[in-house]
Amino acid sequence: MLKMAKRPWLASCAAVLLAGALPAMADGDPLGPAGTGIPWQQLSPEQQRVLGQFRGRWDQMQPVQQQALLRGAQRWESLSPEQRQRIEQRAEQWRNMSPEQRDEARERAQRFKQLPPEEQARLREEFKRYRDLPPAEREKRRERWEQMSPEEREQAKEKNREKREKRNEERDR
Repeated sequence: MLKMAKRPWLASCAAVLLAGALPAMADGDPLGPAGTGIPWQQLSPEQQRVLGQFRGRWDQMQPVQQQALLRGAQRWESLSPEQRQRIEQRAEQWRNMSPEQRDEARERAQRFKQLPPEEQARLREEFKRYRDLPPAEREKRRERWEQMSPEEREQAKEKNREKREKRNEERDR
């Protein structure tokens, strides 16, 4: 039963993993002449398993869509079990979010993409350090943050900025 429930998720992950490939593929049709694609029956059993959610509409899809999904399926299959599990957990978290929480997450992601590369790297490093803390310490910090007023949070952010600037100055000397 669990295996059947994951099949739509596998195809969804495959599609998500290669959504970025669509613009690059728009320059040419890697599947041959315009309007032709790969019939479902020509897919390998493994490809059919991963892409099972698209079976009913596969033959009506544009070749570019088919190619993106095939590459996504290939990428999904190349992931380690741990990587797949992490992706599945993130997808479950996403499904459990309210529409407002999803909008907020999208906004944060957009703001992150607009940051300079150095700032993105710094934030990734800070998150890695946080993630590497023992679970009890992470929980303690999270609770402390949630109990702060907006003003206290802003003061904590400013204090961290000052610490970071001081470290950078010392490092640059």
